Amino acid sequence: MTARQYLFAGRVQGVGFRYTTKNLAKGFDVLGWVKNLPDGRVELQIMGDEEELNEFIEELHDSPLGHHIQEQEERTLPLLENIQGFSIQH
Repeated sequence: MTARQYLFAGRVQGVGFRYTTKNLAKGFDVLGWVKNLPDGRVELQIMGDEEELNEFIEELHDSPLGHHIQEQEERTLPLLENIQGFSIQH
């Protein structure tokens, strides 16, 4: 089990990024959340098997959202606690 944080920059707010990411997560065995940040980026924290996480991020980039992502930062996190399913945070 691995947990990662992703920060996406570009035109990632106001384009359905969080909603699409949540729907995409339904097809993967992942837990976590996505939210808009005040600086215009979107933060994703996600946990699952490493291969599943890689496939999820690849699918995210292959989705219609992919062309909105101009920058992506990634870092490994300690395992997320008290997470059930995948949600949009506000």
